[in-house]
Order: sequence, then C-alpha cells, then structure tokens
Amino acid sequence: MAISQSIPQQIAARLGVLLPHLNERQRRLLLAAEARELGHGGIRAVSRAAGVSETTVRKGIAELADEPSPFPGGRIRRPGGGRKNAAAKDPGLLPALLALVEPDERGDPMSPLRWTTKSLRHLADELTKQGHRVSATTVGKLLRQNGFSLQGNAKTLEGNQHPDRDAQFHYINSQVKEHQAAGEPVISADTKKKEMIGRYHNPGREWRPKGEPIDVEDHSLFFRGEIQQVIPYGIYDIAANTGWVNVGVDHDTSAFAVASIRRWWDNRGKGDYPSAKRLLITADSGGSNSPRYRLWKSELAALAEETGLAITVCHFPPGTSKWNKVEHRLFSHITMNWRGRPLTSHEVVIKTIESTRTRSGLRVEAELDTRAYPIGVTVSKEYLESLPIQPHDTHSAWNYTIQPHGRCTAQTASRSPRVIQSEVLEMLSHPVLTGMTREDLVRLIELLAPAQEAKAEQRTYDRRGGKRRRAKGSGGMTVITPAARIVASLVYLREVCPMPVLGDLLGVSRSALQHATRETRVLFAEHNHTVRAITLRLSTAQAVREFVSSAGSLQEADPEEALRHPAITGMGVGELDAITARLATRYQARLQEIRHKRRGAEVKKDPGAVVYRKITDEGRVLAAIIAMRQVATRPTIAALFKVSPRTIGNALVELRPLLKEDGYNPAPVHRKQRFHSAEEVLRFVESLEESNAHTEP
Repeated sequence: MAISQSIPQQIAARLGVLLPHLNERQRRLLLAAEARELGHGGIRAVSRAAGVSETTVRKGIAELADEPSPFPGGRIRRPGGGRKNAAAKDPGLLPALLALVEPDERGDPMSPLRWTTKSLRHLADELTKQGHRVSATTVGKLLRQNGFSLQGNAKTLEGNQHPDRDAQFHYINSQVKEHQAAGEPVISADTKKKEMIGRYHNPGREWRPKGEPIDVEDHSLFFRGEIQQVIPYGIYDIAANTGWVNVGVDHDTSAFAVASIRRWWDNRGKGDYPSAKRLLITADSGGSNSPRYRLWKSELAALAEETGLAITVCHFPPGTSKWNKVEHRLFSHITMNWRGRPLTSHEVVIKTIESTRTRSGLRVEAELDTRAYPIGVTVSKEYLESLPIQPHDTHSAWNYTIQPHGRCTAQTASRSPRVIQSEVLEMLSHPVLTGMTREDLVRLIELLAPAQEAKAEQRTYDRRGGKRRRAKGSGGMTVITPAARIVASLVYLREVCPMPVLGDLLGVSRSALQHATRETRVLFAEHNHTVRAITLRLSTAQAVREFVSSAGSLQEADPEEALRHPAITGMGVGELDAITARLATRYQARLQEIRHKRRGAEVKKDPGAVVYRKITDEGRVLAAIIAMRQVATRPTIAALFKVSPRTIGNALVELRPLLKEDGYNPAPVHRKQRFHSAEEVLRFVESLEESNAHTEP
C-alpha cells in the first residue's frame, strides 16, 4: 500500500522537533521505529523526511532487532566502539614522544631534535621515522594529556648570588628611609639603552588606520656608519615621583653620568630641596656608574665640591639592576610611551620623553646634551686616594660617602683633561726621558703629525666603510693628542717607566695608550727614527715627578752612556753599535731557547709590547764586553747598571760564546787600569770628556 504524501510531512515536522534533543544512537532508533511503523517504503520516506541516508535508518532497524534493551551506563556505542586510542594501540609511542621533548631529563641526550624546533609536525615526523605512525594533532593531544603546554623563557636566573645580597638590599632600604625622614633628596640613576635616530623599527604597536602602518627601514646594518644614536641617562626622584632624563649624543662615560646628575640638581634638585645638605644616589654596579671606575668617584667629588652636598652612593649588587627603581618607575613608562613609533629626530625623543605620564602622577623632564665625553680618560690612584671618600662599615665597596670639602677636588674640577695632559707632556719632554732635546722633539712631532692624521683618517674610513658623512671635527674628541702619542711612545720605548705609570700621568686608559704606542712605533720605523732604551727605571708616577723636579742629568740617569766611551770598551762607538747589531738576532734566539727549556713552552706575549727589564739587551752586550776586558770588577759593573752581580754574570755566560763566535776575544787590561767602584769609572770618563772639551778649537 502506497504511503500518503501527507505522512512524510507529518514525520518531518515531528522529527524536526525531537532530533536536536537526541544523541547519535537515539536518533537512529527513532528513525528506525518510524520506518518500521510505516512498513514497505518506510525507510525511504523517513530518510527523505529527516534528511539522512537510508543506510542510517537500516542500521537503526538492525539495532532494534539485535539490541532491544538500552546500553548500560548511558553508553551510545557498544563497548570497544569508536576510534582506538593511539597510545593504547602503540604502547611505545608515549615513551618515544617523552624522550624527544625531554632529552635532558628522561630520554636520550643525543636526541635528533635537541637542536631543532620541537613543533608538533617535527615531533610527528621523527616518531614516524622511528616506526610510530602518528599525526601532529595526535601528538598535541598526547602532550596536553601529559601536562605539557607551550612555554616561553622565564627571566628568573640571576647568576651566582652574592652572599651579602640580601643584607645590601636591607642596607639600601634603611639609607633611603633615613634620608627621606630627614627631608634629604634620594634619587635612582642609571643609563637607558641607546636608541637609533631615524626611521628605524621600534618594537610595539599603536592604533592607526587599517592598512596604513608607519614605513621604516628594513635593516639598519647597512646604515651603521651614518646612524645617530642617543644615550638617555635617567634620574628618578623617589619621593617626588618625578624623572629627569639627560639625552646625550656622544659616549656613555662616568663623566656623562655625573654631568646628568649635575644638570638634574641645577634644574630641579636645588629648587625642590633648597635646604638639602646630603644627597643619596642608588645605582647598579655596572655601566658608567660602576663603583670600580675611578672617574665616577672623581666626578662625584667635583660635584660634591660644587654643590656643597655630602653625596652618599649605594650600589645594588651585581645582577640585580632590575630592582633599581629608575628601571620600573621611569624607563619602563618611557619605553611604552614611544612603542611602535620611530624616533626620527632629537626633538621627537625629547618631546616623547617629556610627554610620559602615569596614573600615579609621574612627570618627566628631558634635555638634549650635545657635549663631548671622550672615552679613555683615567684617574690616577694617587689622586683617587686624595679624595674625601668615606667607605661605610657595611660593604664598603658598594656604599660610600663623598664629603664636599676635598684637598684638590675644587682645583681639578675647573681643569680639563687637555690642560692636565699638556702639563704632564711638559714634564715628560725632559731630554733624559725622551733622549732628545726639546727642539729636536718639536721637529719630530711636526714631522710625524701629518702621518698620524693620515693613519687616523684611514682607520676611520675602514671602520665606517666609506667616506666621511659628517663634518670634520664632529663627534667625540680624541682623548690623547698627537704630541702625547709621540712623547709617551718615546718614554715607553726607552723603558723609562711601564705603561700603567704613563697612563696615570696622562689620564689615559691603558688600552688607548697601547694602541697609540703601537701605531707610533710603526711611524718611527718608517721614518728611520731609532729609540734606544736606557738604564733609568722609574716605577711610579711620583718617581717620575721627583726625577724631573731634581733636574737629573743624563749621566746620573743613564750611566750606560758613559760606559760606551772608547777608553772603557776599547773600540769606537760605531764599532760597538755594529757588534751589538750583529749579535741582536742570535742573542734573542739564544734567550728564547733558554726560556723554552726553563718553562717547557713558548712564551706568549704581544709582539709590539716592550718588556720592562732592569737592563737592556744593548746594556748586556756592553756589560759583557767590559767584563771580558776586565776593566772593572763584576760588583762594580753591577753597581753601574744598577742590577745584581748575578744578572751581570748571567749576561756574561749568555754572551761570551756569541762574542767569541763573532771574533771578539780581547786581552784583559793591566791591573793598574782596573776600576773598583762605580764612582771611579764615572769620574774617569768625566775627566776625559772635560779634557776633550778643552782641546777642541
């Protein structure tokens, strides 16, 4: 019997109400009951009315016939039905997966994915290679089931913590509370990271019309020579919740750091605290305000003298600079204020910093600092010890107070490094120290100055990778002048004093002075200017000043010059120089052989460095010749060269075979012509020179 057309419509209306409320099995059973009730043609009619396949309806009819009672526990499918669990099908899958994601803790430390991104796709590919066929989706499910999730790096490790770390934090807190209770200013100071000026990418995003981002340079690497940078140094007033930023354009030195604090005091500090007697500065232990830098303390002493404030500095322990309040009370808000915005000019930097505001009331002021702050400026140990620095009882390296009344701070504060350097150059230009008259020294400086300038220009050209892009004279000034390079190189190559002493005298760092002497030494060789070492040894800056102030003579400073007289050596000066030159290479080879046997390895040193020795190689040859002629006793020769008799004995043992190989085997002088004291030798040579001077027309 045919099914009426109205019946499917009624079934469709009824099923449309019920089916959304039923689960998968219940829907099949309902469709099967409707079809069975209709009889022949019911399967097709129900499938069309419900919008399902006839196979689904037939499957429901079979379930009604085979399983008339419901599944236990509210199940939809028979036990064992549904997709099989991957880990259950493959028991070795989960251990293999954990071995890949945790190679250092659970599995193989030589895991093939140890140095590769552990994405779900990479993990699935590697598991498939190991015989565990699995998809990336399944890998993600297994990882989540075992407590894994995507994690970034957490900045929590601070390195080896100093044993006094916690005590220093408590001490800083007590100092801040004590100064604030007395109404004294307390500031937190540090340097923000350098920023590039121009249309360069700045991290972050800001609201703009859709599809109209700010266009910036794709890379800044190719513009490195012409990129201008700014150095923001921030001062945060903890009590007033105000900030001051000094935006420098040269170098982040200790002089720049203290100059920034000075500008804050002149513009804000003394107005906000008119009756202040003290100033507390909290800073980290690195960068331009490091407690290890002498220049930092020297400049603070000058600031204390100018302002009349007793300046106390408390440094945070190494690795804890993030606790400095200037970082999260000032710098973080400045960074958020200019996020996603290129800093195209100095004005943009200043205006953006000044517009920084917070809900807690932070107000910031900023100024551009175009002054030059040269690098390489040093402060001598003697000058630092003269400053009125009072270390605290609690960790004196981090906590100290500088009083405003020093013995020489005020005098030095008004003198630039160039003025101090010119005074030292006048002292170092002593003929005994340089081996030249002052007139010859001036001519040598005039001769080498163009070559020095050409080398400096070439070095800058190579560094920037092209021609000059700014006017000559712009940027930071050179800390060591051409004249200072030549004079320092002469004194150093003559082995009068070591490099640290010259650095303390000139106020120049050791690295800058080493570079200057290495470059000037090449210029000496190119212009055939020979520098001969002397016997004079001055091991401290004070010894240099005392020698020059006493107007020491060449004979007093270098008795080796007197011993070169033909009456002592038995040969002319030219012949002596020729023998010394011939023995130079063989003697150095013999010394290297002796040192190699003594140490068991080659001696590693800078090939351009001067070894600070008690006696030069030329002096050793001269001493060996005098000893072989038996002009004086070994103790007398040692007294003349200001060394021990053992040193003279070693020189004789090393050089006697070489001199004999060269054909020098002199006969000893008569006993009556021998000298038994250094004074006798010097008086003898002096009398010969005087007699020669009288006989000359």
